Amino acid sequence: MKKNTLLTLRLIAIATVLLATSLNNLLAQANTGYKVGDTATDFKLKNVDGQMISMANYKDAKGFIVIFTCNTCPFSKMYEERINELNQKYASKGYPVLAINPNDVTKQPDDSFDAMIARAKDKNFSFPYLYDESQAIATAYGATRTPHVYIVSKKAQKLIVSYIGAIDNNHKDADAASQKYVEEAVNSLLAGKAVKTNFTKAIGCTIKWKEA
Repeated sequence: MKKNTLLTLRLIAIATVLLATSLNNLLAQANTGYKVGDTATDFKLKNVDGQMISMANYKDAKGFIVIFTCNTCPFSKMYEERINELNQKYASKGYPVLAINPNDVTKQPDDSFDAMIARAKDKNFSFPYLYDESQAIATAYGATRTPHVYIVSKKAQKLIVSYIGAIDNNHKDADAASQKYVEEAVNSLLAGKAVKTNFTKAIGCTIKWKEA
């Protein structure tokens, strides 16, 4: 009986340490990355068409709607059509969508580059769908979810983070969304106004990180 009690206590202690470590990792991840007002750096990532894409390719862009997303997260799937619509609505106005898949394929095999190619073709993505294989860009931005949006705007040759968060406030039904955060932010930027709601909580799946 005493032996069983000691074993139970040891297992509880181990579980506590593991939980604390996980929480610390999550907090560390949450405390890194860009905040609204920070200057973002450009990136160069492989698109599903095989071309390397960076923001510098878009000489006439006024900014970018950068969305960390993936093939497999149910939330990402629910937003695919809305992401397509955002690109179709705002790319011609100077704010194209750049979608980035950061998931580790060893943990999520259906997020492989080949699977991304198939998904983009099947869903008729109108935007670049980029592969962040090293996860360096997701780490630099501080993305934690899919989907997770960062709107950056060009100001004095810099890329200023102007909005971070969700696409809207209803992941289940686009028509029922009463607040379309990304549209409101881009409309404000196009009008030369400050973004009223510049930060919201991203709703989605956690990014599948590589083992340290």
